[in-house]
Amino acid sequence: MVELKNVDVFYKESGVDALRDVNIRINDGEFVFIVGDSGAGKSTLLKLLTNELPPTNGRVFVNGYNLSKLKKNKIPKFRRSIGMVFQDFRLIPGMTVFENVAFVLRVIDKPKRFIRQRVPYVLNLVKLADRAKSYPSQLSGGERQRVGIARAFATDPGLIIADEPTGNIDPRLSYEIVELLLDINKCGATVIMVTHEHDLVQYFGGRIINLKNGQVAFDDFIAGKTNAADDESYEYGGDSE
Repeated sequence: MVELKNVDVFYKESGVDALRDVNIRINDGEFVFIVGDSGAGKSTLLKLLTNELPPTNGRVFVNGYNLSKLKKNKIPKFRRSIGMVFQDFRLIPGMTVFENVAFVLRVIDKPKRFIRQRVPYVLNLVKLADRAKSYPSQLSGGERQRVGIARAFATDPGLIIADEPTGNIDPRLSYEIVELLLDINKCGATVIMVTHEHDLVQYFGGRIINLKNGQVAFDDFIAGKTNAADDESYEYGGDSE
């Protein structure tokens, strides 16, 4: 579960109120889109969820951890409960696809036998089983992002956070990436996808949290493209880029 209670974030250096009285609850197993224009507070929200930034006021709970009371020696374990998918992929150039995914398992001392079984499983899930021996430079942008998703899911985290995962790939492949994240969600992981691509959000529908000027402007479910015309909540206030 992810929960923010009366959260404010104020940056003293710049004098900016990045978040103001934010209250959000995301239950285990949900898939949620976080949308908002530049400066709306999306990046600050992610920093709170990954414990990179403390709130000025309020409390933040993620995967059973009260981040306000999280001791330093517990931070590595907490962060292992989150899988991150990045806009810029962050793959290791000198490692194959298999090795990139296996690396996160080696870091947490998973047995070799487990790694040999788990990596092919997640690569098959993202439809990259035939690219296991390829290097990142040999992959398309969409394929590299699929490796990123496989890596995020490899440790079987309770929460996956995808930060603008379609930002550096061909727009035609963006829908495929969201579909993969939905498949991961069906495997039991909670998924939070941050995006500014309102067309994607409107196509897939589901729960949308729209941030504006550091506040929650909209938090509700909308219909996807197939039945959006029959759902008044479809107009959630997303601005086109």
